[in-house]
Amino acid sequence: MPSAERAPHLLHVFSTFAIGGPQTRFATLANRLGGKYRHTIISLDGDIACAGRLDPGIDTQVTTMRLSKGGALHLGNLGRIRRRLAALQPDLLLTYNWGAIEWALAQRWRPIVRRHVHLEDGFGPDEGADRQLRRRVLFRRLALGGTARIVVPSRTLYRIATETWRLAPGAVQHIANGVDIARFGSPPDPTWARRFGRGGGGATIIGSLGALRAEKNVARLIRAFAALPTAASARLVVAGDGPEAPALAALAAALGVADRVDFLGSIEQPERLLGNFDIFALSSDTEQMPYALLEAMAAGLPVVATDVGDIAAMVAPDNRRFIVPPQDGAGFVARLAELLASPDRRHALGAANRERVGDAFTLDRMVAAYDAVFSDDRSRGPRIA
Repeated sequence: MPSAERAPHLLHVFSTFAIGGPQTRFATLANRLGGKYRHTIISLDGDIACAGRLDPGIDTQVTTMRLSKGGALHLGNLGRIRRRLAALQPDLLLTYNWGAIEWALAQRWRPIVRRHVHLEDGFGPDEGADRQLRRRVLFRRLALGGTARIVVPSRTLYRIATETWRLAPGAVQHIANGVDIARFGSPPDPTWARRFGRGGGGATIIGSLGALRAEKNVARLIRAFAALPTAASARLVVAGDGPEAPALAALAAALGVADRVDFLGSIEQPERLLGNFDIFALSSDTEQMPYALLEAMAAGLPVVATDVGDIAAMVAPDNRRFIVPPQDGAGFVARLAELLASPDRRHALGAANRERVGDAFTLDRMVAAYDAVFSDDRSRGPRIA
């Protein structure tokens, strides 16, 4: 392994380094790869909360940079970006999602950094797989057309990148997300169950995990829970925090289920919580390859979810009939009710989901694939797996 002085220098540009899927994945990769690389992380909104998940022994520098905001392209931003790139002189520039797209454009012509990889993980509430903003499509096509490599975690994004954005298929690589199966398959912390009132085990727990943002549409899950004919014998546990939290709590109260809905806030160690659930529910309007779903599957949980992104392809085949179109509210309620009524079905689906993760979505496989990207080893792995 190279020494810290000789290790390749990777510059990661995030719109935010708050705790989220891409940020947590990077922290996992950095921790696993240890001293093989040096990392500089730039957060464009000043939030660096995910820095706390980085091993302090790794050579990392976390910093911030504010750029002008607005709907139009800021030439001043491009100049500032190029000056920062010239000052840092990384061996590899990695830009993450739409929020860092100006860095891709600044690097597009007369590149300062020899290698550039853009990682795209999905969309906010204003875009989706079937709702692409034309201005952003054209901007991505312009900014990423000369990028050496684009990495996406889902087959849905691979299709969008090659067909809608019209990027060269040879430049786009699909790397599925992966999780530590042993970590999430370990026994849960029973103190969580006591906290949300499970007590002796009478209530069946429907749980969700993730940021409480508009595109996650946890309101859909709360409405479905309120519509369940067996809701009195079940509890809904919502783990996560975000701007939608007050409105979701108000919705639960308005629907008369506030006494059966527990809002836990942000969870630092989800592996200690997930095993206390009986059913994992995901009600998003847009996803690609959500980590929370993989973690729930590794914990041996059955899943009821909306059919967005790669979710239907991620779960075990027997679980796929419990993945319903986002607009099918009645179907979502019916699938939850079906699992609530059948403990044996829940256990069988949970075991199948855990096996599915072990077959296709291991952490070791993901780390090896990203290591190859970081080191520019194009001989390791297909463009789409």
